[in-house]
Amino acid sequence: MIKQFFFIQLIILTFINFGCKTKTLNNAQLPKPNIVWITSEDNSKHYMKLFDAHGIETPNIKELADNGLIFTHAFSNTPVCSAARSTLISGCYGPRLASHYHRKIKQVPMPDGLEMFPVYLRRAGYYTTNNHKEDYNIIKSDSTWDDSSKKASWKNRQPKQPFFHVYNIHTTHESSLHFTKEDIKKATTTNQETVFVQPNHPQTNLFKYSVARYHDKIQKMDEEAGTVINELKKEGLLDNTFIFYFGDHGGILPGSKGYINETGVHVPLIVYIPPKYKHLIHAQPRSKIDGFVSFIDFGATVLNLAGINIPEKMDGKPFLGKGITAEILDERDETFSYADRFDEKYDMVRAIRKGKYKYIRHYQPFNFDGLMNNYRYKQLGYQEWKMLFEAKKLNTIQSRFFQPKPPEALYNVENDPFETKNLANLPEYKAILKTLRAKLSDKVLNMPDLSFYPEFYLINNACDNPVKFGQDHKKNIKKYVEISNLSLNTFEDVKDQIETSLNSTDPLERYWALIVCSSFGKLAKKLVPIVKTIAYNDSELINKVRAAEFLGITKALNPVKIITDALYNSKDNTEALLIMNSIVLLQDGETNYKFNIKKSKLHENVNKQKFIAWRLEYLNKE
Repeated sequence: MIKQFFFIQLIILTFINFGCKTKTLNNAQLPKPNIVWITSEDNSKHYMKLFDAHGIETPNIKELADNGLIFTHAFSNTPVCSAARSTLISGCYGPRLASHYHRKIKQVPMPDGLEMFPVYLRRAGYYTTNNHKEDYNIIKSDSTWDDSSKKASWKNRQPKQPFFHVYNIHTTHESSLHFTKEDIKKATTTNQETVFVQPNHPQTNLFKYSVARYHDKIQKMDEEAGTVINELKKEGLLDNTFIFYFGDHGGILPGSKGYINETGVHVPLIVYIPPKYKHLIHAQPRSKIDGFVSFIDFGATVLNLAGINIPEKMDGKPFLGKGITAEILDERDETFSYADRFDEKYDMVRAIRKGKYKYIRHYQPFNFDGLMNNYRYKQLGYQEWKMLFEAKKLNTIQSRFFQPKPPEALYNVENDPFETKNLANLPEYKAILKTLRAKLSDKVLNMPDLSFYPEFYLINNACDNPVKFGQDHKKNIKKYVEISNLSLNTFEDVKDQIETSLNSTDPLERYWALIVCSSFGKLAKKLVPIVKTIAYNDSELINKVRAAEFLGITKALNPVKIITDALYNSKDNTEALLIMNSIVLLQDGETNYKFNIKKSKLHENVNKQKFIAWRLEYLNKE
């Protein structure tokens, strides 16, 4: 009996081992999976019921989730199209490549030895297509796509050829909220009386209509996503095709797109798992994945699913495929975000989110969020918000959009998803603040972050190879980061260091010291005499402007003539654009100076710039 028992056990084990070997063999013999991205423009996770109780139902996307994974912490790294899509296609942080300015004034190259990730798919035999928006701030090689056009489709591939296809849905784009006052009278499918208006927005009928209209557009977008899914289904491709649905950055309601708060960068992400490739995924369908993933990781993830080696020079790490376990995913709890120029509006903001805490660093906190931005202000919501602020009809939280910001902020975004309560100055959060401050500082230093040079300087000196420029100038960037961080101290503690930098022979040390002065505002009035000298005598136009900006903010001197003369003397359109940001700030901010800019006095190079034309149109509107 005992021998018989062991004989039966041996047979069972043999069958089990044979089955395992057969399964491994079958998996090894599987063709490469197809991969489809369905991207919708301008959607953060806050407006979809799959992710937020206040959101709208999206049945087609939900069907993907029922057979896939819901990523509860997916981030676009940056809150606007061209910068976000440049991050996606490169797998690299924008401030390292100088690809993060929206929109490009000059395209930049990919880092030496690195290609846009579809190139590696093509080399591995994939048919790569994009329908159809690109909007890259990076020079694209001819080998990136087999087809990138309005007609691009996986259907034109060779028989049995694996494919990677991107389908872009424009329906929810910001322009869908460029409605007129007459449109408000029209009915919406979504009930305007029951929608949730977030606490930092005015609680008005206009904002209710905007939210309801946006929900209607999301449902239309969901139908379009369903059309793509049904096409794949009809062709029998769902068994072997990964489908990613995600928003290309945050939402379009005022104060989201263009801002690195959660509504600007926290995107919905669903990944459908095809039955034939479940062995590549260490999670059950319908699972919620809480690990953090960002746009820098998407290209690496596609390559990993396709069984292709990930280039070392990519910043991103895969979150699906071979070698990625549930435990590895769960350990991921950090994302980095960045925001700089959006069309004609300049600012410089960085953020680290780790777990439930988000640390935001405003490097130029005097640039208030509501600063005029032509395309943003086509929305009636922005116009009404500003009008109510000027009429003093907003509460404290709603008013912050039009006021100078603190140099740093800390939020518990699980308890406070709309970032209304800054914890940075509370003693019980001091340890968390210091930890995240150090993390962010390390990030910008190690990258290194090229925005510590003004954009016009990068265009003139670094655009042939921005990554190499960053590596060659790491010591300089470290110096500018250290100067910028002086604003995180009390003025008296750092006064002497600021003065030393103001007297530096390096014009960019003076540049950052002047920004720190403006960050301190009237607290730095002791430095007015030395700053006046810079305003009148500096060798660099932009430093004269930054000095006058501080003098204007503190009311120590009327800055209009100094800045206007600098603008007329500038022969560089990007430098002039930065100067005009200071003009709009000083005119629209609390100081309320009046500028009279004559187009005829601008240099001919400056007159050709589209964004300059927008600034002129705004400044001369009266």
